[in-house]
Amino acid sequence: MQKLAVFDFDSTLMDGETIDFLAAELGLETEVAAITRQAMEGHLDFFKSLQARVALLEGLPLVRVDEICQGLPLMSGAKEAVTGLKKRGFKVVCFSGGFRNATRHGAEVLGLDADFANILHDDEGILTGKVGGEMMFGDSKGRMITRLQKLLGVDPQQTLVVGDGANDLSMFAHASTRIAFRAKPILKEAATHTIEKKDLGEVLTIVDSVEPLSKS
Repeated sequence: MQKLAVFDFDSTLMDGETIDFLAAELGLETEVAAITRQAMEGHLDFFKSLQARVALLEGLPLVRVDEICQGLPLMSGAKEAVTGLKKRGFKVVCFSGGFRNATRHGAEVLGLDADFANILHDDEGILTGKVGGEMMFGDSKGRMITRLQKLLGVDPQQTLVVGDGANDLSMFAHASTRIAFRAKPILKEAATHTIEKKDLGEVLTIVDSVEPLSKS
């Protein structure tokens, strides 16, 4: 039976927030991180926060963006979690309110089946401060997971989701196994399981204890 595992990317598969690493290049890490924190805690509309943060990246060369994204640190246990889930019969994907510059590389390194994220707009190789894509809104992940479930013929009982912030809530609504990984309180309230240890390998222990997911 087909099974689906969906991971958030920033601060879940990757150790940190992609946009914070990019903002640091411009000396704006503190300002951007403050907006990110408000959005992940559910105090600020995700779409508005994304627009505000990306606007601060205007002028950053795209080549430098790609260099930074290819050097992002993976979360401890991320590779083990993805490999272990695939061995257990899962399709493993990531949804990110961040950017494909980062998730595309992460997907290649981790062996993900697909990655979904937003696109930073550039003009002749220089970021314009604009962004587009299908992961820009608070409910984007929920809408995308239902499309994937229909495509793969997977129901919520065979769906696992892992995330850390408020914009993961919408996908949590469509999975019976919901793991809050070192998460904000608002997401922990919606979770069936929580992981506080900085090790994504703990996901496999949870999967093996949940009957619908442990069956092949």
